[in-house]
Amino acid sequence: MWFVELLAFVGKLLGVFWKALSALWGSLVAPLLGLRASLWLAGPAAGQRRQHLERAKGTREEEEEDGGGDGPLIPTSVNYHFTRQCNYKCGFCFHTAKTSFVLPLEEAQRGLRLLKEAGMEKINFSGGEPFLQDRGEYLGQLVRFCKQDLRLPSVSIVSNGSLIRERWFMNYGRYLDILAISCDSFHEDVNVLIGRGQGKINHVENLRRLRGWCRDYRVAFKINSVINRFNVDEDMREHIRELNPVRWKVFQCLLIEGENVGEGALREAEKFVISKEEFQEFLDRHQEVSCLVPECNDKMKDSYLILDEYMRFLNCREGRKDPSKSILDVGVEEAIKFSGFDEEAFRKRGGKYVWSKADLKLDW
Repeated sequence: MWFVELLAFVGKLLGVFWKALSALWGSLVAPLLGLRASLWLAGPAAGQRRQHLERAKGTREEEEEDGGGDGPLIPTSVNYHFTRQCNYKCGFCFHTAKTSFVLPLEEAQRGLRLLKEAGMEKINFSGGEPFLQDRGEYLGQLVRFCKQDLRLPSVSIVSNGSLIRERWFMNYGRYLDILAISCDSFHEDVNVLIGRGQGKINHVENLRRLRGWCRDYRVAFKINSVINRFNVDEDMREHIRELNPVRWKVFQCLLIEGENVGEGALREAEKFVISKEEFQEFLDRHQEVSCLVPECNDKMKDSYLILDEYMRFLNCREGRKDPSKSILDVGVEEAIKFSGFDEEAFRKRGGKYVWSKADLKLDW
């Protein structure tokens, strides 16, 4: 019996000593490790070691900023060209009427839902001329679906404006954040020369009418201009100030193989091309316009996610449009791998901006 009691006493005594030793070791670990690190950094190869640590830290920060680097591409902002058909014949057009295909509305909506589930925040509908299909009704239903059902932060349209009627604003304006109207000149004869003309419709007068409707129905108004051989010397400052768009997107005329140059192209745009220097001169002339957002060919390259009428991503890295498989067949994550999209270029060109009219706080 006395032996058992002795063992119990020794066990308690050892427990007390063990706790004391553990506490002492715990208090010494941090200083010892700090001393070791200091000696390591102060050694013969200290400079190299510091550089190694700085590079490792920078890499971790970049990975955190980019979401890890190895994850799937996120389709934050998508340009959906659901039709190639158009009522204008712009000579430099780089998305021409090579097909007349348009997806059934339900299939288009299914694809848009897939994009939303993959992380899409902004959808931009373009063409062709998007108001051509069903006199704008098809487009209107897509706009409403994206804002009302998918609850996207931003829904926008790029149009030549010639087919838009006030009734469309009455029915669908509340669901639209931004309407961008293409206007390359404030001289009607230049617009006609370029191909932005149809019958008795005056493109510039119609632009002003649309500006008024955007104000009346609370849609943010934007202007897109392609700077080319026929408008590069024009001074547009006064007109842009008068119209006061939230953004004036100014593009350098771009050649795309198979679209507006080369074999199989429906346009011959070489005569519209200008140099980087000429484009820069135009920008310098308009630098005081606060809403100016310039995009030269280098900025445009690979920085847009373009979806065609079959919901295929278009890869433009080789100067032509190479399609992926449709997201309707293989899903967004698989199709986007072949998009050629450069997220870094997208960020650098300011691809993400305040794009919801709820956040723009406009003085209507």
